[in-house]
Amino acid sequence: MQESQVLKIGKKAFLTTAAITLSLMILSGLLTWTVPSGRYERDIVDGITMIRPDSFRYVEKVPLPVYRWFTAPVEVLWSENAPIIIVLVLLIVFIGGGYAILSRVGVFHEIISKIVHRYGSKRYLLVCAVSLAFMLFGSLLGMFEEIVPLIPVVVILSYTMGWDALLGLGMSLLSATFGFSVAISNPYTVGVAQRLAGLPVFSGLSFRLAVFAVLYAILCVFLVGYAKRLDKNPRLSLVYEEDAENRARHATTSPVLPATVAAQTLAEAQAVKRATTWFLGCVGAILIVILMATLVEGFSAFSLPAIALIYLVAGVGGGLLGGLSWRDTAATFGKGVAGIAPGIVLILMAMSVNYIITQGGIMDTIVFRASGLLSDQSPVTSSYIIYGLVLAMNFFIGSASAKAMLLIPIITPLADLIGLTRQTMVLAFCFGDGFSNVLYPTNPVLLISLGLTTVSYVKWFKWIIMLQLLVLLVTAAFLALAVLIGYGPF
Repeated sequence: MQESQVLKIGKKAFLTTAAITLSLMILSGLLTWTVPSGRYERDIVDGITMIRPDSFRYVEKVPLPVYRWFTAPVEVLWSENAPIIIVLVLLIVFIGGGYAILSRVGVFHEIISKIVHRYGSKRYLLVCAVSLAFMLFGSLLGMFEEIVPLIPVVVILSYTMGWDALLGLGMSLLSATFGFSVAISNPYTVGVAQRLAGLPVFSGLSFRLAVFAVLYAILCVFLVGYAKRLDKNPRLSLVYEEDAENRARHATTSPVLPATVAAQTLAEAQAVKRATTWFLGCVGAILIVILMATLVEGFSAFSLPAIALIYLVAGVGGGLLGGLSWRDTAATFGKGVAGIAPGIVLILMAMSVNYIITQGGIMDTIVFRASGLLSDQSPVTSSYIIYGLVLAMNFFIGSASAKAMLLIPIITPLADLIGLTRQTMVLAFCFGDGFSNVLYPTNPVLLISLGLTTVSYVKWFKWIIMLQLLVLLVTAAFLALAVLIGYGPF
């Protein structure tokens, strides 16, 4: 039985990310003092809050007091976003505790050793295969928050292959984000946006498949190129120093378990296999929950809490089946939670940015003024403005469906007036919503994912920024092509 290996947020990474997020909170507070307050009227249609596009009006300015800029991380726990915040907090708690238990009983070593044994000689093909799986998760099923429990496994795989935490995040988080953005059938972006725009659900599929293929190729070139650089010189890793301990623990030149694990007794080996089977069964249950969220109307609201609970069951059950007592299981869980706890503070701070803007009454004003830029523009320029508008809104509003309900009713009639097809408008929305999820420090899923590794936000930003700029150019070209061919049906 191994010693517990807990996920820990590094002090430097925490302080850097917290400082950036605090600066954004202050900036948001300043905006509430300088931008006029305004409001759209809203109606409830079939249980969904819908905006009235022509109802905007300015309202009396009530600046948010300065002290509330700093109490916002606590106030969000009583805001309308409180349910999702609480679920995210529980998710990070259960992942931290569950990971520590599963790591202690050897589950991750068991899984990774089998993968390395089978695919260790096909290193770069493995990178592309894992990336494709996560891209499909995001593009077909709309998985984003849901992939967080799988990130530690992929990061360990990266270490075992001799790479670093960045590549592990690239194969999992970054790949899922690319897929989420392309949205072959993502129910939370293209599904909601097309319904609100009056388009046939999941229409325009062939064009999005072409976009998927191109962006998958770009991502593979980026990830495999980085893996090859690390193979030539591991010190080229941006997190070489930060990864030293984990690299020493997990890296291996042969597809076998570390000596401490290989020397198990037969009983211990059987216990590890039982725990591994239990964990894989729980992963299967998570995938079933995700499919149900896609196929069963109204179930999506319960999917993330269900996934959090399943991961808790995976950890506790894996510990008991792996030979730990109830007391050892609880103690290990507590150590795991303690290691990841600073991430809760980062989540609350990130969610505070949206809260401050909303409480200051300027969110609708920002949307109104930005949508006014569409008047008298060419279709191509308008598609870029929509792309930029959604990019800006994604800084404040992480939820794809919430952004769609706010923006699509406003920009749809404007798109009709200027001759931009609604399908192209939806494509611009999907591009703007997705890729920046892993760029903005206000996205709680990004902060959770980084918190599960040694990677700070600054190092992550440096690693992906050139890729993000390339993707911006490529997707802009696809939008221009969509306008040129009259991407439809309308």
